[in-house]
Amino acid sequence: QVQLVESGGGLVQAGGSLRLSCAASGRTSSSYAMGWFRQAPGKEREFVAGVSRYGGSTSYADSVKGRFTISRDNAKNTVSLQMNSLKPEDTAVYYCAGKMYGLSGRSADYPYWGQGTQVTVSS
Repeated sequence: QVQLVESGGGLVQAGGSLRLSCAASGRTSSSYAMGWFRQAPGKEREFVAGVSRYGGSTSYADSVKGRFTISRDNAKNTVSLQMNSLKPEDTAVYYCAGKMYGLSGRSADYPYWGQGTQVTVSS
């Protein structure tokens, strides 16, 4: 199993940047494909970005392509999400998630989740 803890959320103005981090403990993080999801009030949780076990493949939701970048450092057991050109519609609780084997954009495929970190983008 792996335990996940997110950090780096906060309040930022539209057009600004934030960097989220996810620290993994327990089983080595290279055993897991990792994803970032978000959930806004009254909405379903949605896929934001994902990275394969060794970082060779990434995937992004269309709404964040070109603005967000996911990366991982297996030596440090961390996964990061660099968010640039933030928009008010990016406001949500952001969750880090892990799964064995391949990358997926489906939240139901991820058994391991962090507690979430709030990102608020003001207009």
